[in-house]
Amino acid sequence: MIRSMTAYAGGERVTPWGTLGCELRSVNHRFLEVGVRLPEELRALEPQLRERVAARISRGKLELVMRLRQPEAAASLSVNEALVEQLGELARRVHSRFPDMRVEFTELLQYPGVLQGEATDVAALQAEALALLDQVIDGFVQAREREGDKLAAAISERVDGIERIAADVRGLIPAIREGQRAKLAARLADLPHPVDPGRAEQELVLWLQKLDVDEELDRLGSHIAEIRRVLRQREPVGRRLDFLLQEFNRESNTLGSKSVDSRTSNASVELKVLIDQIREQVQNIE
Repeated sequence: MIRSMTAYAGGERVTPWGTLGCELRSVNHRFLEVGVRLPEELRALEPQLRERVAARISRGKLELVMRLRQPEAAASLSVNEALVEQLGELARRVHSRFPDMRVEFTELLQYPGVLQGEATDVAALQAEALALLDQVIDGFVQAREREGDKLAAAISERVDGIERIAADVRGLIPAIREGQRAKLAARLADLPHPVDPGRAEQELVLWLQKLDVDEELDRLGSHIAEIRRVLRQREPVGRRLDFLLQEFNRESNTLGSKSVDSRTSNASVELKVLIDQIREQVQNIE
């Protein structure tokens, strides 16, 4: 089963410290490249998050985003009385220099550390984040596989077309050879001086050998069997498919260069069209 490189998955997880959200999306890329955006509470977790992604995904430009949405109302709040006392003492010391200075109670509450909520258990929050990431990666891989099924079907359809064209060309070869033999015989007959029959036959054999495409058709058949085998594999196959397409293209070009008949020339063009269509699909495969 092949996988697409484009996919998206997301999820949420409710924790005592807020709601964790995770999104994972990707686009095509030659290698694996992971961009990560995390809330401050999870910064230290970045290396582990990258490792977990790399363990399941081999190619693509990925964006991993995690968010922590605080509860609308804190479960409990307390005032740091020691800090408030220190702030009050400081205000008394500077009052003589700034007699008009006034500090509102709401402004005091906004000073960092005055209001204290429930302490965050960092280790527990990180464990929740890792569990959520595993869940999102599962969905992400499934999305890639669903899209991969569509890509495999499109590729298989075009491989079937290549196989039909190759079979048609193989069926045309005997008639094309006989036609070339007849053309050469007619030209020899028009020459003002007779040609040694043995020498003429030898030249004809050499010429037909240069036009022979049996090897190209045999290799094309091997490549067709290989691409079908690769499409059934579980591991990432994008690079392997890309290499096979180069081989397909080589045989198609050789077939076109050896062609002496419009039918095989047209077949070569049709092969190139199908190969290019497969290449477009392969660019999306992991």
